[in-house]
Amino acid sequence: MRSIMQRSLQSHLDGVEGLLLHDEPMAKHTSWRVGGKAEMFYVPIDKASLVQLMCQLPGNVPVFWMGLGSNILVRDAGIPGVVVCTFKGMDEIERVDSDSVYAQAGVSSAKLAKYCARHGLEGAEFLAGIPGSFGGAVAMNAGAFGGDTWSMIERIECLDRDGNINWFDKSEISYQYRHVELPENNWIVGAQIKLKAIKGLDLGRRIRELLKTRGNSQPVQSANAGSVFKNPENDFAARLLEEAGMKGVAEGGAEYSTKHANFIINTGDATASNIEYLIRLGQKSVKQRFGIELEPEVRIIGRSEVTEPEKEEGAQV
Repeated sequence: MRSIMQRSLQSHLDGVEGLLLHDEPMAKHTSWRVGGKAEMFYVPIDKASLVQLMCQLPGNVPVFWMGLGSNILVRDAGIPGVVVCTFKGMDEIERVDSDSVYAQAGVSSAKLAKYCARHGLEGAEFLAGIPGSFGGAVAMNAGAFGGDTWSMIERIECLDRDGNINWFDKSEISYQYRHVELPENNWIVGAQIKLKAIKGLDLGRRIRELLKTRGNSQPVQSANAGSVFKNPENDFAARLLEEAGMKGVAEGGAEYSTKHANFIINTGDATASNIEYLIRLGQKSVKQRFGIELEPEVRIIGRSEVTEPEKEEGAQV
């Protein structure tokens, strides 16, 4: 049975184009394959339907935007309000001029990398190593293989809470390593990137080589959310975690990868609480060993109670 909130929201959103689901399990939409239910889950068919949603959505309803769900941990109690999923519905890519490309937020980073390579535009190959959407890469300044998203950005396109489309030049946005300060109540719907037009260089081959390197060093065949922690300045989170003894440490169905210590994998029956416990345990272990505070790269959202890892014996090796 739908809640009072859901029935109220439905009355406001009748007529909005797109897919609107109630009590949708987030485990179906995250790369960790865990997470409770979203009170409402919305997939737009295009940018116009997103504008329509925001114009009709009551201002007191929480909104969370996501793409491929590859960099989030949804707690077991789920998410209140509306989850907006841009993947599939916001997937346009357009060549703007000789060296610029516009892509919507729901385009996968890998798809954009391959598009640019096919069109002889150098500089986006690293995106192939980011297992998420382009919008998510822009929102967190994602990077791989020495490249980062904001090195390419010219301007970003956002949608605000009132349904207005706003463009911001790169100079108007504050960004740094794995962090971007977006204007309040604005969400990314697209961005324009500037690359280098070249001839005679096999960019597709470069992408294949990068993906091979990624496959050799990361547990890409397992359910995971990519790198769990940001790298501290002049160091690597994976090195710190490995030396702190976290490789192979498990809690329930979650485990620190034995292939790459900065990855937590779902071995089959993990819960979000299992994963969050290991995140906190990794932080605690590195803090005790090195005095360094590891900062999560993944976003932890929703509500749940997680037992604090008071003792190392709380996890099973």
